[in-house]
Amino acid sequence: MPTPMKLLRKLEIGQMQETKDACLMGGAENPGRAVAPSRILGILGMHRSGTSCLTGSLQNAGLFLGEHHTWNKHNLRGNRENQKIVDLHDAILAANGGSWDVPPAQARWRDEHFARARELLSSYSAHALFGFKDPRALLVLEGWKTLCPSIEFVGIFRHPNAVAASLDKRAPKPWEACMELWFVYNSILYREHRKRPFPIIDFDVDEDQLDANIERVVSALGLQGEKTEEKFYTSELKHNSGSGRRLPWKIRRLYKKLQKISLD
Repeated sequence: MPTPMKLLRKLEIGQMQETKDACLMGGAENPGRAVAPSRILGILGMHRSGTSCLTGSLQNAGLFLGEHHTWNKHNLRGNRENQKIVDLHDAILAANGGSWDVPPAQARWRDEHFARARELLSSYSAHALFGFKDPRALLVLEGWKTLCPSIEFVGIFRHPNAVAASLDKRAPKPWEACMELWFVYNSILYREHRKRPFPIIDFDVDEDQLDANIERVVSALGLQGEKTEEKFYTSELKHNSGSGRRLPWKIRRLYKKLQKISLD
């Protein structure tokens, strides 16, 4: 498996290559060309795992997000989510009998879902690089890979207990249910990395290391936004730690696997 440093180099090479044919007009049964951004970046991670921090930091460095939320009662800096993408993901999950907290066994995209995604991407076609973040993307990822075979990814993860505590503050949820959700989302993250490696960041490292890892991703992506003195993320935004109950074996094992493949 490529080392994290080799992954960054691979990303640097990939961002210099032309990818105008990255997206298809239809689903697997009706392929064709679409008017879309030359490059599309999906920021992947479980809910309450630092995805907003990573996305906001990439945006500060020049990543175009389209329309997005800049304030949220659970995240004062905004979750940086594009509501049209969130609504699309919710519709796909509902069509498959699930939701963000009741993941379906499979999330098949219908023609109408591909059409909505194509329309959204077309509206951002003037931008060379478009990025989006929504934790639900992990549950519906196969459709995005069908529509955009050259889609790029960056991932982030967080200690299961910290995620559970944060989820419980947003809406009370049993610890066991939080553990299962963490496992489902992060199993997909790990599996996708195994299929086609991409940079993954550990949100639990100290602030200096986190800043350095984000800067490495910014450089690898070729982002060239204006340098600002103010960072998107500060440690004051992180309110929960990994302390608490002993993790189930399968959760501990997956967490260690993610740590092993993350940037260091």
